[in-house]
Amino acid sequence: KTRRTAIAMADSKKIALNDARPTATDPGGSVDAANWGANDGARARSPIIPASPPRSAQSFAWPLSGRVISAFGPKEGGRHNDGINIAARRGEMVRAAENGIVIYAGNELKGFGNLLLIRHADRWITAYAHNEKLMARRGDWVRRGQTIARAGNSGGVDNPQLHFEIRRGTQAVDPMPLMASLGPASRFARLMLPD
Repeated sequence: KTRRTAIAMADSKKIALNDARPTATDPGGSVDAANWGANDGARARSPIIPASPPRSAQSFAWPLSGRVISAFGPKEGGRHNDGINIAARRGEMVRAAENGIVIYAGNELKGFGNLLLIRHADRWITAYAHNEKLMARRGDWVRRGQTIARAGNSGGVDNPQLHFEIRRGTQAVDPMPLMASLGPASRFARLMLPD
């Protein structure tokens, strides 16, 4: 059985994953929020979320420093990792990989724990899962390198880590070639461990 990805699950909850498009009745564009299962039956607010800010660079920044413990692609048992998993220390700062707008902040998507989805210019989206604490809310504008969460092991993982995805629209893309190189002088080597 293939594990559903954070972004695919969010899409099924009717979170707008692409840039909001202005309409005659809503010139700023809006996000269609679903009822996130509130016990009181109240419908979630649907704030207007404007278009994403311009990107600051062509590559994405690493959201935290650590070794990659699970790479993008097929896994044993027919599973597929639509991102990478990076080992982390509990409470380590997780940073936005690029300028953008938080389109989801919560823990309603099973298996991902505390999750942030950030929409960027040119239809890019990044996902940050398994956080201990979220430090950004839906609708927040974030800058590349800004602290958005604290790493943890929420959502069914044993060890603190960050599950990180990059998508173009709804299509998963291997994050590694899109992320800024830290160069040979970096003290944070990106070591791949077997899955």
